[in-house]
Amino acid sequence: MRWPAVMLLLAACSREQPTPTQTPGSRLEAAAVTQGLVSDPNGGTPVGSWANDSDRLCVAPAAQELRLGASVDYGEGQGCVASGTAERRGDRLRVSFGACRFEAAYDGDRITFPAELPSACERFCTGRASLSALTVARLSESASEAAALRTAGGRPLCGG
Repeated sequence: MRWPAVMLLLAACSREQPTPTQTPGSRLEAAAVTQGLVSDPNGGTPVGSWANDSDRLCVAPAAQELRLGASVDYGEGQGCVASGTAERRGDRLRVSFGACRFEAAYDGDRITFPAELPSACERFCTGRASLSALTVARLSESASEAAALRTAGGRPLCGG
């Protein structure tokens, strides 16, 4: 009686597990990308202008990396302005505002900063504002619109 149970157990262990591209969820996502219902996080470019309410972000092309600028404006001395560089790594953006460095999530339609940022990021903000958990949606894929975004003081947000 033990042999049939052992054989059954071995047969169950040898079944092939589906690869990530064979799961129902991954097939549904691939179909949605193919139909243009959702953006392909592994394709496209983050270049363009992004926003959510008064939060703004620009991503502009540069020689080696991308230029990235972020602005949060809550009025009356409550805001943040940071400009630096970014490098795309799949569904992540490696952001560098000088000593303020972190990885942001990028899915083609949205860019999201982490909820916890290094303390070096605080120097870009005044009052109680923060760049933490900044989430913006794509407005445009235009490099010229990204380059045209300005800070409240009129300085180009994406530099250059």
